[in-house]
Amino acid sequence: MGRYYELTIAMDEAEDGTHSWMVTAPAFPEVTTFGDTQPEACLEGLKAIEEAISARIAAGEDLPLPLDSSNGIVRSVEVPLLTYFKCALYMICRFKDVSRADLARRLGWHREQVDRLFRIDHKSQIDQIEAAFKAIDVSIGVDIPLPQAA
Repeated sequence: MGRYYELTIAMDEAEDGTHSWMVTAPAFPEVTTFGDTQPEACLEGLKAIEEAISARIAAGEDLPLPLDSSNGIVRSVEVPLLTYFKCALYMICRFKDVSRADLARRLGWHREQVDRLFRIDHKSQIDQIEAAFKAIDVSIGVDIPLPQAA
């Protein structure tokens, strides 16, 4: 599974004649934001997608699967790796019917510690993320090409 979400960007003209770029995300109908330039609009789109993910997790709703790559997509954003891990943990826990209370028991942690794992705005430590995946019997795969000689 990749880390990309498609963006749609269109020029928007205000009544006073100024221009901005309107951004939407097909996977998240609730996302609409703006930027003064296309790069700024993409950054605002990423922030809006992360907010939408946060809101869906808080509400216990499904998350759309990210795209494997940005190939063939005119505009896309790549969510940060920590956001991706938190989304994956949330989706797998839902699929396996593991509640946050169950996860807290498996980890021997307080509930608040577990809740932070699902907060997109919280900078969880990688060892905490790894422990959570191990607690639900999921191995984290990392694919980073390394040079032959280092």
